[in-house]
Amino acid sequence: MPAGNIEKMKYAFAYGADACYLGLVDYSLRTMRKGELITRENLKSAIDTARSLNKKAYLTLNIFAYDDDIRSLEGTLEVIKDANPHAIILSDFGVYNLVKKFLPDIDIHISTQTNILNTEAVKFWRDMGATRVILARELSLKQIEAIKKAVPEIEVEIFVHGSQCMSYSGRCLLSDYMTKGERKANHGGCAQPCRWSYKLLEETRPGEYYEIVQDERGSHILSPKDLCLVRYIKELMDIGVDSFKAEGRTKSLYYVSAVAKAYRAVMDAKISTDEAFLELKKVGNRGFTEGFFMGNNDSSSYSYEISKGLAGADFLCIFLDRRENLYKVVIKNKMLLNDEFEIITPNFKSTVRVKSIYNDKEGDVDVANTNDEVWMELTGDDHWQNEWQWALGRTVGIKNETQA
Repeated sequence: MPAGNIEKMKYAFAYGADACYLGLVDYSLRTMRKGELITRENLKSAIDTARSLNKKAYLTLNIFAYDDDIRSLEGTLEVIKDANPHAIILSDFGVYNLVKKFLPDIDIHISTQTNILNTEAVKFWRDMGATRVILARELSLKQIEAIKKAVPEIEVEIFVHGSQCMSYSGRCLLSDYMTKGERKANHGGCAQPCRWSYKLLEETRPGEYYEIVQDERGSHILSPKDLCLVRYIKELMDIGVDSFKAEGRTKSLYYVSAVAKAYRAVMDAKISTDEAFLELKKVGNRGFTEGFFMGNNDSSSYSYEISKGLAGADFLCIFLDRRENLYKVVIKNKMLLNDEFEIITPNFKSTVRVKSIYNDKEGDVDVANTNDEVWMELTGDDHWQNEWQWALGRTVGIKNETQA
């Protein structure tokens, strides 16, 4: 699972992830802005936290590097060596040379950015000393199976969930051009112009704009739906895929937790794939697609109607503290007295009702607004209470059904 910051990493592990991938801002394809960011100063403590939980932490150094980046990375190698991640994910040959030379004891995983599509490419990276390849999203189930069968001695990882780039294996320059070089996609700053809504301008009619419309569904002509392969986890396990990966270092703590829980439950045969799919609909998405996985990718894989993901359930609150039958929560979306909502924890899902709301400034209140920290008394199913430290609140049911 993605670890955009340390808090998300901890929740991902609590909700069932075996490993997280995390990145230093300068060398990662996602530039984070919120939470306890992972920096040179706390990288070691983040990785030590993973080890203390018997989990793994992989460091992403997967930018396409310029000489300035290489020189900067050279000055960071001692920090990385001291932190000792379980593996380094990379895509650039220059970065590979540095890692191989100065960090020879750390496993190397080859990023999906290298767009590995065939058996010979996998053999190449095996012979170069890589322990794992993260295959391109453009491969089908049959092609993945053939590669794993041909090169069983190297680990194979594939993306199974999350946002997709419309460019080949994510190697896109659109953001670089549209922002005049200020937001470089392959340096972690992608502005996601593929999600923008576009209009046509006919050159002899300046100032007259025409919406690009396809079948009256809108103009987000470059925006793919999100990948979701939860229905094929058993088949992927059967053919020997070693690791399943979800996109989302810029996504919410709720996204990371709910996605980890759904895939973990399917892998452990605790719920059906149909049940898991319904759970994943409650997480932000642009509609779901199987992409190239079944070999029939077409225009139905694109989200012409929306650019931002719509969640089937609103993320309401994070639980912070407990005092007998009262719970301190931080509000993510407005909550009202007597509201019914759903609580998820790593192992439970319960429906409760807000019996009272109390804040330190006003006392008892009827409304808790976004970013408020309040105490709540709850009634209803109490199975979740033994895991209250990891509890997250969301609305009941699924809305935005047409988008998923």
